[in-house]
This record gives sequence, C-alpha cells and structure tokens, in this order.
Amino acid sequence: MKKRYSNFSYEAALDEVGRGCLAGPVVAAAVILPKDFFNPLINDSKQLSEKKRIELDIIIKNNALDYAIAEVPPEEIDKINILNASFFAMHKALEKLIQKPDFLVVDGNRFKKYKEIPFICAVKGDANYMNIAAASILAKNYRDQLMTNLDSEYPQYQWKKNKGYPTAEHRQAIIDNGITPYHRKSFKLIPTQLSLDM
Repeated sequence: MKKRYSNFSYEAALDEVGRGCLAGPVVAAAVILPKDFFNPLINDSKQLSEKKRIELDIIIKNNALDYAIAEVPPEEIDKINILNASFFAMHKALEKLIQKPDFLVVDGNRFKKYKEIPFICAVKGDANYMNIAAASILAKNYRDQLMTNLDSEYPQYQWKKNKGYPTAEHRQAIIDNGITPYHRKSFKLIPTQLSLDM
C-alpha cells in the first residue's frame, strides 16, 4: 500500500460510506496526513475488525494534519440521488477542513470538481492508498456509531447489527413495521415493493 498519490504537501484523501444502505445518511471523510506518516495496520475499513478500526481512528486523528467528517441525510439523498449525495458529503467534509488542500485523491471512479483544486479518482483507492484507507476508517466509524445510536430509537430494524444495510432481517422489519424517517424512500426498500406504510 502506498502512503499517498501525489507529492503535494496537503493532499486530502476522500472516501464515503453508506451508499448502499436503506436507512441513515451517507457519510464522507476528508483526511490530510503528513507526507512521512505511515502505519502498516491502516487498511480498507472493510478489511478491519471493529476493534482495530476504533484503535486506528485515534491514531489517524492524532497524527493527521487535518480531518473532517460530514453527512447527508436520507431526505436529501431522496431529493438529489445517492451519487450526488456522495459528492455533496465529500464537498461538505472539504468545507470543514481548516487546512486548504492543494490536491485531492478520491476513492472510486467519479467525483464532482471541488473549487479549483486538482483531483484524481482512484478505483479501490481504500485498498491501495493509506490516506484513503484512513478516510474510510473515519467515515465508517462515525456512521456505525450514528446507526448504533439510532438503533435505540428503532430497535426492531436491528441497525446496531446491520448499520442500515439491506439484510434479510432489515427488509423483513420494513415489511412488518413500515418505514421510519431515517429510511431512504427513493430506494427499493423491499424486493417485491409491497405497499409500505409511508
């Protein structure tokens, strides 16, 4: 895994989580790591245990030159669609940075230009660049905690366990109980699209 993509001093790495979820926001993180920072344990958040992600979260935040996390709620996702909501979440995270980046490296294959800052998209960037992996860890930890908190409000959907993703249990809970204000109404919430209690 490479530390970063470019030789710019303030390369901000961007990643988002929650695009495929049925409930909850999409969350993005922007991270600027020092050029010489390296931690061999940092990896794509999907490859790490929850315990390891939480340990690395502290290390990343303590060592980053700057970082920010932002979310776009379900009602906004329904208005502008999930792709645009992902870009919007990334832009919101960039807006929150105190240190202005001079280059952006973005996980995935598409991005909407932010101001005049040059950028590159990196497919599977969270598995190839340490700073994108760091952004994926911060975004996932933040969103997982948020969904765990919402679980206490709507325990029947098991968000503490599924984090809003489309598991069989989550879909069955939608059939049994209808939807919540945190569900994305523009998504195919149940495969057969049975009538839902809106």
